[in-house]
Formats: sequence, C-alpha cells, structure tokens
Amino acid sequence: MTENKKIIWLASYPKSGNTWFRIFLSYLLSENPEKVDINNMMRSPIASSRDIFEEASGLESTDLDHEEIDRIRPDVYRFVAKNSKEKFFMKVHDAYTYLPNGEPLFPDDCSFGALYFIRNPLDVTVSFAHHSGKSYEKTSLRLENSNAAFCRKENMPHNQLRQKLLAWSEHVESWTTQKSIPIHVIRYEDMVQAPFETFKKAVEFCKLSVSDERIQLAIDKSNFNTLKKMETNNGFREKPAGMKSFFRKGKIGSWKEELDKKTIEKIISNNQTTLHLYNYSEFTKL
Repeated sequence: MTENKKIIWLASYPKSGNTWFRIFLSYLLSENPEKVDINNMMRSPIASSRDIFEEASGLESTDLDHEEIDRIRPDVYRFVAKNSKEKFFMKVHDAYTYLPNGEPLFPDDCSFGALYFIRNPLDVTVSFAHHSGKSYEKTSLRLENSNAAFCRKENMPHNQLRQKLLAWSEHVESWTTQKSIPIHVIRYEDMVQAPFETFKKAVEFCKLSVSDERIQLAIDKSNFNTLKKMETNNGFREKPAGMKSFFRKGKIGSWKEELDKKTIEKIISNNQTTLHLYNYSEFTKL
C-alpha cells in the first residue's frame, strides 16, 4: 500500500558517510538547528535494533536464532511504517538480502526509497580498521569475505541483531542492483568535494521541502572539523568502547599514507568491476 511507504533507508557498508549524513539531516530538519549536536541527533534508528524488533514483534529476540529473527524482520518494518505518521529515515548496514522464501529482508511495500552511501574501499579499510581495532590486513580480508557479518555469534546476546555485510562489492551490488526500492547512490568523495550539489540531490530524491539556504546551513553545521570538535569536547555516544575517536580524519586518500602496496593491489584487484562502475579510478591512484 502506497500510504505505508514511509521508510527511507540510509544504507551503507560501514564507514562510508552514513553518520555524517544523519547529522546533516538533523540540522536540516530540526526546528531549532542551534540546539542540535552529535549526541542530540534526529531519531534515525538502525534497522538491526533489538529494541525495535522486540517492541514491534512482542517477542524476546534472545529466544530466537538468526534465521528466525530474519523471517520476522520484514513484518517488523511494515509495522513500524504503518504506525508512523510520516516518512522517516532508518540507518542500515545490512546488505540487501533475501529470505529462503524469496522475500527481501527489506520489503518494498513500506519503503519510500533508499540512499546508498559508497566510499573508496581503500579508505574504508583504513577507517574500518581504526573503528574496529583490527589490523589493516584483517580488515581487508573482511572486505573480501562473502560471509562477513556483524553480531553473528549465536552464544552471546549482541546489542544488535545479526547484520550480513557480505564482501564490499557484494554489499554495494546488493543495494544498487535491486529493483524493488527506488535507490539514489551517493559517493563519499562527492560529499567532500561537491557538498552542496551532492546533498541537494539527496534531499530532492527524498522529496523534502527545504530551501537551498537551509541545505547550505546544514552542510556548514555538519562539516567534519565541527563534528570532531564536538566529539573532543563532549564525547560521542555512538563511538564503540575502546575506540580513540569516531571522527578521526574523514579525508580522501588517507590509505596512501597507511596501507602497504600488497594490500592496496589486492583491494583494487578484488573490486575492479565496482570501482570502474562508480568512477573510482582517480581515487585509487598512488
């Protein structure tokens, strides 16, 4: 039913600009942007939230295995959309996958659309390694692992539901080639180099009625240096325990300073098709 198509998915492989865009939206849509900060963002829940699953389903998620939870998740999103008065944003790191019965994990009948954030996998490797406290080598192996997932261990109650990441190129392909949900792809590099044009196209895709002046204000308020200063002064609730800082560098090309030649060549070789498709040749040159 068209009236229930209210979810705009903010989809990405980790460390690709999702959080930055959510903060931008907070400034863009707040009635009082001066009171917004990184610990007081507009509510954009993550699709893998246990709380949302349990509230919508009435079930205790720890009593179920991953496959049982996945079979219920599409109806959870339908329930959330049906009970929302207006369209809303939901963050998601899961790849776009299908259940054994052929149903997609993210149903089109409650989806307004999806923004997909993509970033050079070389920079993703560096940022993700610092985020997770893993070596560059281990992180690069995760990017090529078709079985990669968050919160996958059955014998411990993670704070979120399992999220299948797949390999990096598979994650990108899963969202960008599906035909059920309207999709708009945003390159992280364009967010940095051409912010107004890039953010405005995303706003137009979401059919948000805001002025160019408001878009520019939200861009200015959410620039990386400001976010890093906020985290330094007040912390950031979403920062994983043990991580030095969430907003570390945010720049394009930090991989040149940190990755060895063998790792660079391997990442480029494993992702040639996707890199070519999204015009990443200029961002993968030494």
